[in-house]
Amino acid sequence: MSGRHRKPTNTGRTVAKVAVTSAIVGGAGVALAGHASAASDQDWDRLAQCESGGNWSTNTGNGFHGGLQFSQGTWASHGGTEYAASANQATREQQIVVAEKVLSTQGWSAWPSCSSSLGLHSGATIRSAPAPTQSTPRWNPAPQADTPSAPQAQAQTDGSQEVFQAVDKAVAVAQSQGIQVPQQALDVLNAAKANNVKLDPSIVNFFEANKGMLPH
Repeated sequence: MSGRHRKPTNTGRTVAKVAVTSAIVGGAGVALAGHASAASDQDWDRLAQCESGGNWSTNTGNGFHGGLQFSQGTWASHGGTEYAASANQATREQQIVVAEKVLSTQGWSAWPSCSSSLGLHSGATIRSAPAPTQSTPRWNPAPQADTPSAPQAQAQTDGSQEVFQAVDKAVAVAQSQGIQVPQQALDVLNAAKANNVKLDPSIVNFFEANKGMLPH
């Protein structure tokens, strides 16, 4: 083998690009998982609207109770009786806490028809119910003062958008080289882009330091 330095090959550059792409995709996926995967209160409200017309205290006598139509067995086995004897006697928040536990063990198939029609596919988040009070006030955010102007607001997202655009291009290159990018990571990134998620500064800084390795 010659002692001379060899000219960098296309293969070496491709491997380096794939390595940087994988790091950005992986890091962004971890940082964004919390934003994209957890079931939101809106998801549960939509599901309750489909299951029970949004009536969290309903008991129609068909063996299912509450806004999310728990069977008594499911309610009890997932800790519901800690809050009330049956779901229709529990608060909305308490029913959602139990529903998250059901979601973690059974998935959305626990509500097959409505979850399918609503396109629900997010993951479970273990919650704790708030302590009961005489009344549960609704949060009404105060009007925000000093709302940033349009150029300022745009500047806040520019770093994230640049990363997303570069990752899209880099993923395409990686896939053209036969590199398998996990579908779960792609789903998380797509959801983050759709929801205009702002990336953690450490990810943006990593991108800025290494973007020269990515294809242009």
